[in-house]
Amino acid sequence: MSGTATQYPNYSPGLEGIPAGISSISEIDSDRSSLQYRGYDVHDLAELGSYEQTAFLLIHGKLPNQEELTAFNARLGAERQVPDAVYTALAALPKETHPMDAIRTAFSVLAPFDPDYLEPSTNHEANIRKAERIVAKASTMVGNGHRIRQGLAPITPNPAHGTAANLLHLMTGEEPVPGTVKTMDASMTLYAEHGFNASTFACRVTVSTLSDLYSGVVTGIGTLRGPLHGGANEEAMKMILEIGSPDNAEAWIRDALATKKKIMGFGHREYKKGDSRAMYMTKVAKELGIEKGNTKFGEIADILEGIMLKEKGIYPNVDFPAAYAYYLLGIPIDLYTPIFVVARVAGYTAHAIEQLSHNRLIRPKAIFEGPANLAYVPIADR
Repeated sequence: MSGTATQYPNYSPGLEGIPAGISSISEIDSDRSSLQYRGYDVHDLAELGSYEQTAFLLIHGKLPNQEELTAFNARLGAERQVPDAVYTALAALPKETHPMDAIRTAFSVLAPFDPDYLEPSTNHEANIRKAERIVAKASTMVGNGHRIRQGLAPITPNPAHGTAANLLHLMTGEEPVPGTVKTMDASMTLYAEHGFNASTFACRVTVSTLSDLYSGVVTGIGTLRGPLHGGANEEAMKMILEIGSPDNAEAWIRDALATKKKIMGFGHREYKKGDSRAMYMTKVAKELGIEKGNTKFGEIADILEGIMLKEKGIYPNVDFPAAYAYYLLGIPIDLYTPIFVVARVAGYTAHAIEQLSHNRLIRPKAIFEGPANLAYVPIADR
């Protein structure tokens, strides 16, 4: 492909900067490094609220009062369990299956079991109910999916657990401690929504055909699978482990810059002055390191962040501190992006519902640069 912005003034590679819809769900202010969900600063939601309050806000359009939150938590608790068919499907997958492929498969199997499965995609109330079930079951499928690949039996979710606690309980088989739950809950709140990112936009494209919420979520997960999107947190942790210790950090990062090696966990297309989510996640991750008696990852992060800012003017994104926070929690690296899914389904479903509420099929056009008007050559003469 030879097309350039000079040749085609209206063309923007990757659709960068192109408005593709009107939304009231979240706003990214790149100049102020600010992210708001329906008008609320994400830092306040992560520090003072909870993932459940955030999910309610995204799906229902308002923060819940205590009565609404209690009822919402009860509905989620009652919906945590998934059909045995989902576990059967997960157990049938090859052992080397990446957990992202497993959770994508799990949602595909789950869809026909939804009580509102046959409702048209234009049924708003049914979509709200589907969204709540999707949020409720995502943590169960990731947590028990991890158990299944270890050869362990699934655990029945505790209805009293919130989303973060449910995920941690199923992954470890133990009752999670409050501090651990708070760290996971904060990270999930920060990951819950982020505008028209690649996977959310893909979700909206899918439902714009009047497909259903589950198809939209599966599309989103498939898009999130790539290392340039959700998979970045996995690669960031591999990078940190390769560095190994704070003593190696400066030499490693300077060599990486000199050899133009890809440095994961830094930079974001939407932020000029740093990813607002990374600021709070860094605080939480470093506090966790102190609590765990392991501050080396935070020390490595300080060195990398300082040099990247000085030499390139580039800040870390949320994947960087989330990576070592999850590692300190003892979570396997290949589960980092599935945890992203557990959080982001609140955003996916909110966007799917918004798209369907005033739908227009998303159908961009392409600039054609191929040959034209070729004469057909019979196969014997080719």
